[in-house]
Amino acid sequence: MWFVGIGLLQIVLHFAGIGFMAQWNWDFTGDLWKFAWPFVCAVIWWAWADQSGFNKRREMEQLEDRKHARRVQNLASLGLDQKGRRKKRL
Repeated sequence: MWFVGIGLLQIVLHFAGIGFMAQWNWDFTGDLWKFAWPFVCAVIWWAWADQSGFNKRREMEQLEDRKHARRVQNLASLGLDQKGRRKKRL
């Protein structure tokens, strides 16, 4: 996502005429590669992340964290600690 953001920022700065990017041209043999590199990097990153299972692994970790937090909250609302023991009442 960072690569796409960088690429879009470059294009916006070019059309707004801000900075050195305003001087770049869109010729295939000119500066087009400067506009294209972030998007190429994004495609490479997404292909690697999908192929290696990086995205799925992060998604599964988030689901496990949510499940654990929900269990702790439910046990606390029942008056139990995390191991299932009741709290002593005074």
